[in-house]
Amino acid sequence: MLILALDSATKVCSTALLRDTTVLAAYDINVGLTHSEGLMPQLDQLFVRTGIKKTDVDKIAVSIGPGSFTGLRIGLASAEAMAYAWNCAICGVNTLKALTYNLPVEETILAPVLDAQKGNYYLGIYRWNQGRLEELLPVSLVSTRELLEKVSGLEQEVLLLGECDKLAREVLPLGVKLAPDYVRLPRAASVGLAAGNPDCVLGTDLWALKPYYIRRSEAEELWEKKQQAASGK
Repeated sequence: MLILALDSATKVCSTALLRDTTVLAAYDINVGLTHSEGLMPQLDQLFVRTGIKKTDVDKIAVSIGPGSFTGLRIGLASAEAMAYAWNCAICGVNTLKALTYNLPVEETILAPVLDAQKGNYYLGIYRWNQGRLEELLPVSLVSTRELLEKVSGLEQEVLLLGECDKLAREVLPLGVKLAPDYVRLPRAASVGLAAGNPDCVLGTDLWALKPYYIRRSEAEELWEKKQQAASGK
């Protein structure tokens, strides 16, 4: 099966082509370009350099969150449009679960995190066990203090993945470490690998997938406050 994978959930713009579980090509850009600028040129280069036809793609795997609201919308809208044009399937992959495929190692606990701004993080806690991914803690929105509490005192060493720059300035609990930089940030190749997992959302209804935001956007919260002020509540 030929899989095109996209990840635009963070500042990293990442695309990849996989044949089943073999990564044929991957293109990761982390230099501050907006996804509206970078995603389509990256995709074009991916197909040009590999010589693969776009219409040969069997499935598009796309990171659906949590993550940047704008980035998720761009990635999902692009995936839906391509799946419609190429008449192929689409699969939505949890961004934090995909991060664990960067480092599928046994005997350690993986805690992928994404910066939710204002001192908050999206956090998931997972473990690989005999080649299968186990979810130890459902994805949640936590403060820095809550995050450090949740990853402390676990029975195995914990590796933090994802957007860890701010956490690098914190005193981490005993047994908790940052994963190396080169395996830390989101990769479309990992999204493609995670798309083979049976718990992915998969189907021919291309417009059924929704971004997994967890919380409302700041614009929605501001709008609600204005409405409440206007109504005198």
